[in-house]
Amino acid sequence: MAHTIKVGYIHDVQELGNSKKTAIPERFVKDIDERQSLKNVNTSLSTSIPIIDLSKLLMKVNKDEFDIELLKLVASCEEWGFFQVVNHGIDLELLDNFEKVVMDFFKLPLEEKKKYPMLPGTIQGYGQAFVFSEEQKLDWCNMFALGVIPDSIRQPHLWPHEPVTFCETLEEYSKEVRKMIQKLLGFIAMSLGLNEDTFEKMFGESVQAVRLNYYPPCPRPDLVMGLTAHSDGSALTVLQLRKDDPLGLQILKDNKWVPVHYVPGALVINVGDTIEVLSNGKYKSVEHRAVANEERDRLSLVTFYAPSYDMELGPVEELVNESMPAKYKRYNHGEYSKNYVTSKLEGKKSLDFAKIK
Repeated sequence: MAHTIKVGYIHDVQELGNSKKTAIPERFVKDIDERQSLKNVNTSLSTSIPIIDLSKLLMKVNKDEFDIELLKLVASCEEWGFFQVVNHGIDLELLDNFEKVVMDFFKLPLEEKKKYPMLPGTIQGYGQAFVFSEEQKLDWCNMFALGVIPDSIRQPHLWPHEPVTFCETLEEYSKEVRKMIQKLLGFIAMSLGLNEDTFEKMFGESVQAVRLNYYPPCPRPDLVMGLTAHSDGSALTVLQLRKDDPLGLQILKDNKWVPVHYVPGALVINVGDTIEVLSNGKYKSVEHRAVANEERDRLSLVTFYAPSYDMELGPVEELVNESMPAKYKRYNHGEYSKNYVTSKLEGKKSLDFAKIK
């Protein structure tokens, strides 16, 4: 498929950011509606973004604390589709180490990074994803994406030799994040009144991938988008922010964009389309985007966790009844994923694939 897609020459955004030129190439200048939406921001809600203390759910010693935290999880998934998790059990030094090797990768000369190209129509490697035409507007972001689990989705030739500890650190990081996600999914199932292992049984050998996003400074942040607004096709997405970075991640809440602040030691979690389908719409995937900054660069480290491609999915039977009929059809997750990665990012349009018309 990749060789049939004509996307034209794509500038390396990092090189543009380093050049200090004030002119933005036309392909990065977003349409007027999207540029206008950059002003539609509600900063007052930033302090209301839910924070979940995973240790209170894991210990299960204090029933009152457990129940309160589980209710917070329900509210987070229903009203926000989004929360930050603290006391998640992942060594903070490991988070720092992973951030460092990722930043070291982006600091490599362009010729070195080009050894791991993200080819048109694919979503692994270094470059720009979700680009399908020469007319398409591009995001002010460089990505490096890799499939991690299962082995069948790995592309070993895209795993970098530099920095020398990159692959080893990514393996350790992904293992720890996977354990945390599986715990969270258990509590999300419980919060829906389901057995703790419901999703684990439904997912088969879950797919896990990382996308590492680097946003260079931009001389005209009012003209570009760091990352186009979209929801994720995953079950859960985990995002690690870098301390002292400018605010860049924004989530859509009540038709306003809310900036996400860094919380020390926390990981950002968002509900993906898959959980919206499985919960029959009770929990909502959240539309989010990234904006650019004129003075400083920004880094985000993203892990996607989703069911095996060969699983058939639909609303969980216990969550469908006469008063709450199925909103989504049953479908093969591999077909859904293929539809997601072969379409440009466009809000929550990807969910149309699963909706009962």
